[in-house]
Amino acid sequence: MSTQDFLLLYGTVLVTMLVCRCVPMFVLKGRDLSPKVKEAIGLIPAAAFAALVANDLFQPSVLATDVVAGMIPFVAAIPVIVVAKKTDSLIWSALVGMAAYAVLMFFCR
Repeated sequence: MSTQDFLLLYGTVLVTMLVCRCVPMFVLKGRDLSPKVKEAIGLIPAAAFAALVANDLFQPSVLATDVVAGMIPFVAAIPVIVVAKKTDSLIWSALVGMAAYAVLMFFCR
């Protein structure tokens, strides 16, 4: 890829990102949103986090080759769910998840 092609691609991506991120802020500035829209916008962080977690939990290729190794993330998610329900803390949930995964990897490998 030539420098000119790269700069054209980079510029196009940059302008697209700026338009998608900045234009809504300027258009909605000073306007009051309906409660349903506010609720929908409030669900975006949870949905993004759930997508990241689901991407790590569901690995069909690992499940097809080694069922035990494929089930480790699911089993490690159980204490995370319990801690998340009790504490409502992302930090504690992440720490418990990492510890549970490490312990399971140590004993199952």
